[in-house]
Amino acid sequence: MLWTRWLVLLLCWWGSASGHYQQPKQGDSRADPHRQRSAPPVEPLDFGFVPAAVYDTHAYYEPGAMGILFHMVHAFLFVVQPNSFPKDLIVKVIQQNMGGIKLEEWRKPDNVVLLLEGFYYELGFLVCATIGLLFVVLVPVLGMCFCVCRCCENCGGEMHQRQRKNTDCRRGFFTATLIVTTILIILGVVVAHAANHNMSSHIKSTRRFINTNIRDLKTFANNTPAQIEYMTAQYTTAKNKVLSELDNIGPLLGGRIHSQLEKEVVPSLDTALRMAGAMRETKEALENVSSSLQVLQEGTDRLKDSLSTERASLSNTLSDPACTNGAVSPSCNAIRSTLFQLGINADFSKLPGVDYALENVHTVLKTDLSNIIQRGYSSFNDTPRLVKEQTKNIVAGVKGMLDKIGSEINNFAKMFPVEASLANFTIFLSQGQKNIESYYAQIDQIDFYRWIGCVAVLCMVVLILSFNLLGLLCGTCGYDKQATPTTRGCLSNTGGNLLMAGVGFSFVFAWVLMAIVTTLFVVGGNVEKILCEPLANRQLFQIIDTPFLVHPAKKNFLPGMLFQNPNIDLTLGSMYRECYDNNGLYHALQLETMFNINSFLNRTVYNKDLAKVFESVQVDLQDITLLEHTGRDNLINFANAGIGIIDYEAYLAEVNKGVTLVDLLTFSTDLEGQADQLPRGALENALKGHASSIRQIHRELVVPMEQAMSTMSQSIKQLQKTSSDLPVKVTNILSAIDAAEYLISNNASHVVNQETKNYAQSLVGYFKQYTDWVHNSLTAEVAQCKPISNIVDSMEIVACSFIADSVNTFWFGLGLCSIVLLPSIIISIKLAKYYRRMDTEDVFEDSSPYSDTLIQFPRASAPPICSDC
Repeated sequence: MLWTRWLVLLLCWWGSASGHYQQPKQGDSRADPHRQRSAPPVEPLDFGFVPAAVYDTHAYYEPGAMGILFHMVHAFLFVVQPNSFPKDLIVKVIQQNMGGIKLEEWRKPDNVVLLLEGFYYELGFLVCATIGLLFVVLVPVLGMCFCVCRCCENCGGEMHQRQRKNTDCRRGFFTATLIVTTILIILGVVVAHAANHNMSSHIKSTRRFINTNIRDLKTFANNTPAQIEYMTAQYTTAKNKVLSELDNIGPLLGGRIHSQLEKEVVPSLDTALRMAGAMRETKEALENVSSSLQVLQEGTDRLKDSLSTERASLSNTLSDPACTNGAVSPSCNAIRSTLFQLGINADFSKLPGVDYALENVHTVLKTDLSNIIQRGYSSFNDTPRLVKEQTKNIVAGVKGMLDKIGSEINNFAKMFPVEASLANFTIFLSQGQKNIESYYAQIDQIDFYRWIGCVAVLCMVVLILSFNLLGLLCGTCGYDKQATPTTRGCLSNTGGNLLMAGVGFSFVFAWVLMAIVTTLFVVGGNVEKILCEPLANRQLFQIIDTPFLVHPAKKNFLPGMLFQNPNIDLTLGSMYRECYDNNGLYHALQLETMFNINSFLNRTVYNKDLAKVFESVQVDLQDITLLEHTGRDNLINFANAGIGIIDYEAYLAEVNKGVTLVDLLTFSTDLEGQADQLPRGALENALKGHASSIRQIHRELVVPMEQAMSTMSQSIKQLQKTSSDLPVKVTNILSAIDAAEYLISNNASHVVNQETKNYAQSLVGYFKQYTDWVHNSLTAEVAQCKPISNIVDSMEIVACSFIADSVNTFWFGLGLCSIVLLPSIIISIKLAKYYRRMDTEDVFEDSSPYSDTLIQFPRASAPPICSDC
């Protein structure tokens, strides 16, 4: 049909996407040619869920209490036919007789072997069927012989019953046995009637399966266009994401290029920026050295004068006549010996100044190197803007290409009249449903006739049961132990006659019942073993899926029938399994093997031109200037500012000395201690006055000089550290900046190409997500073919569970009745003797009137005349 071809083609186009996709190759270059950078992970997209179809059919059947009877029948059939399913035999028979069965070909050895294998498989059925046929043939013959025999007063036809001692025991045994056989027959009737009623009731419920399956097929047809439309529309999700990426190509692609280049660029600029900070620190250090040197030189002169004056004054005090006293003289001499310590130690007057270097540094700092370096940062950080401006035309071309792809997808989807075809399919289903419903009345009528026929057959058994039950009832109730066989009552006699009537009807109907049982057994049993059981365990699919089954040149049957291509690896079993799992029709039919749509995919979703467009991306970063000429000159001038020619050793040698030869505080303390040892008087007071003056000199002159020396020491050490290999450091900074600028100007193309490939790969990754989602949706969600497996399961339920199991249970119950009728006939004949009124009976009389011993002999006696019988 035309609509099926359109549907299959469209589903195939969607599903083949993932099978023909090839990932773009990653670039093999970047800033470092010996390393490769993997593409960044692609953000997952949310395409939602395909609108799911809800199917109404629940292809499941629970027989309830009837399941016990079904299991009994299945067990009986297993006993009759325990052989496994003859798959290989059936395949050989089909393959050898596809051209038609000819009688003379059966004489070939291969066919004879097949025939013998078939007989062996059917051996159980053949034996049972033979027994049934013998029953059908022999029962009427035996019935006729039995009638003739009784007419000749044989076979129990003689109306005479001999008296035996165990008469009551025998009658009780026959009665109990007949009751048992009657119960068995009743059970058989109940089983058969239950099966008959089960079939009728479930045949009516078959309409529900038909309606729900057709409704599911309509749901399938109505939902499939909406599902395809939903998948087509979800291309917009991937497209919008790609458009968003293109609109942000500056931060994305430019940012990636920037992040790769900054590994070389930013460290060089950071070093230059630290050097700019070192310039300012150098200026401060030089200023500190200059000011400290001035303070120290001036302080040295004042300190030198103050110490000289104090030393002379102290010397005059020690020249006092009081110091000549014998007790005081040693102390004065001790003090006089320390006067030379009152002098300066560090001489800063000979240190060279740093004004030359300071002036040069001031000149260097007139140029704001930090601002120049910040402009270099800004120029480099402007890479995303440069990328965005230089890729405007490419982005516009890609956007137009995406719009064209979307239009081609929509146009391709509209090329196939799916909705019209499925609408025709829906109309076909509706018309087919009407046609099926038109047969409902005939099916009901046929089922009614079948039900009537089965009831009529069971009525035969019920008729025999009625005679047996009434005979047992009348015979048992009317039996009188005191009555002789010729004097039995009418009720007992009627019971015996009813039993014999049951025997007669048994001979009339038993062979008919067995004929029906045998026919249904052979047909229903083989249907169960050859059709239903293999269908339940799916061995039947294995036969149909056997390669080259129907033709030596056609490998697979199903694809040859559907697609006229038997070489497709598609089997009925695999299709059923996929549909049973409610997967998509595309996956179940393996439609990807039917159509080659690579050319369309290459022009649409997997457009190779997209990669080519990004291969032509050229980003020119030569406008980026990391360090201007002024900045370079500034660094060079700083290296030549004269910082390195300062005599740091001389400075450090002086600042490491003390300001005075002795600690003035210690000297003044010792002086006071010696003054305390002198007698009280003017000399003691004078020496204490000198100690106080020395402390004042220390406080006013030495302490400021020590502070200035500490500042000078820190600044000198800092300058010494900064000036160490300063030209080499500046040269290294300039070399690093030159290398970074060379990388940006000449080798950035490697980074640009690598990052452009990664960027394009991320864009294609969104389309890959879309196609993968389409493939997964087609596999599990689109056009879910559960209705197909439901149809197969529904047919199995109707054919096997509703009909075959009911038919088999019917003949099983009816066969039980037919078999039990044989002992029932024999027992009824035996038991009727004890209920029917006999024509003659045994009597006892003396053998000789002269004998002392009484010997009794039985003799026949006619029954008395009974006027009321």
